[in-house]
Amino acid sequence: MAEWFRRTVVETGRLPLFCFFAGVIVGFLFIRFSVRMIRAQVKWWPGNVTPGGGMHIHHVVFGVVFMLLAGVLSFVVPDERTVWRSVLAGLFGVGAALVLDEFALILHLEDVYWSEKGRTSIDAVFVAISVTGLLVLGVRPVGIEDLVQAGIVGGGLLGYSLAAAVALTYLGLAATTLLKGKIWTGLLGLFIPVLLFVGAIRLARPHSPWARWRYQEPDPRTAAKLAKAKWREVQLRRPAIKTKIWLQELVAGHHDAPPER
Repeated sequence: MAEWFRRTVVETGRLPLFCFFAGVIVGFLFIRFSVRMIRAQVKWWPGNVTPGGGMHIHHVVFGVVFMLLAGVLSFVVPDERTVWRSVLAGLFGVGAALVLDEFALILHLEDVYWSEKGRTSIDAVFVAISVTGLLVLGVRPVGIEDLVQAGIVGGGLLGYSLAAAVALTYLGLAATTLLKGKIWTGLLGLFIPVLLFVGAIRLARPHSPWARWRYQEPDPRTAAKLAKAKWREVQLRRPAIKTKIWLQELVAGHHDAPPER
């Protein structure tokens, strides 16, 4: 394991990235443990940060401070100081975890942390961990240089033009997949291109922008597509979503608070 870590992470210069990855995971697990202790009103746990006046300081504030501190200091530390750059990357990862854990609060501009809308924050953290994990392992989004180096297209102006066309095609497929409501498929497809073809060809989710634009026409064919998309959502996707929610709440707690009016 140590040899794999040295070859895959240290020797490739990805140690700061790994520390950022570890910082996101550690920061997310710690803050979720903290908020669950606070919600359960455990007496020995410190509780919320509430200075004079009863104002509750959300942990997204501390996340922003950590990210700014680590980001500014990273410009000061020379590139050859790998250890210090890795420490700052870890601190930046902790700050990013605190910010993403309250992503739903930023998105809706209201405290929806324990409500149904609050699950958006968990999705954001899971996406960040997944994408960063792929980068740590050396999996990169397909770019022009990658296509040329892989020999898919030749060098020179013509080769780079073809590579650019292929890369733009991938981006178009990714945009189509995301518009069809398939967030995970679209993001992971940037690293595994075959997923983009699958996501772009298959039917859109019934409440996605693509479905609103393409499946609402008074035409038997589009009506059949919408009906099939709704059937897939209920029969196939909903059980998968329930499994995902079960896993999220196992880690992050139950998001069952009624929405504030």
